[in-house]
Amino acid sequence: MKLFIASDIHGSAVFCREMLAAYDREKADRLLLLGDILYHGPRNDLPEGYAPKEVIVLLNERRRDILCVRGNCDTEVDQMVLQFPILADYALLEVEGRVLFATHGHHYNTQTPPPLKKGDILLHGHTHVPAWENHGEYWYLNPGSVSIPKENTARGYMTLTDGVFRWKALDGKEYHVIESLE
Repeated sequence: MKLFIASDIHGSAVFCREMLAAYDREKADRLLLLGDILYHGPRNDLPEGYAPKEVIVLLNERRRDILCVRGNCDTEVDQMVLQFPILADYALLEVEGRVLFATHGHHYNTQTPPPLKKGDILLHGHTHVPAWENHGEYWYLNPGSVSIPKENTARGYMTLTDGVFRWKALDGKEYHVIESLE
């Protein structure tokens, strides 16, 4: 199974379209969204192409492909218009014998990690900065942001296939890969 992992769309129809084009190009089996889907939040400027109603339509068309966790900008009102579950704080996935703890990052993060076993993966967005850090007991991975990247990083996503994690810009250009989390 190939996972396409993205976070922090923040209502940008422009970059949601680019993300979905990348998803199609990657021929992934599932789209894992790490929250902050429709609203830009009070700390962010409006992203380019801010059009949450268009994002709703774009994502609802893919509802059978999407797994999603709730971000700090996602609400029950958003769940009323999105046709896939978005309000879980985290999801647990098994990846080659490891637990992948997928969350947004505003509750569980490297400062307040969930209970993880050695070798497990903490996967979250929220910071808008891509990351791949070995924290000794666990790995912390972050795809960055689709629409509002920070610290001069690219708008991007990650893929996971056969235990290999790849970080890519929305145009598909790969800029980091981890073939083994040892």
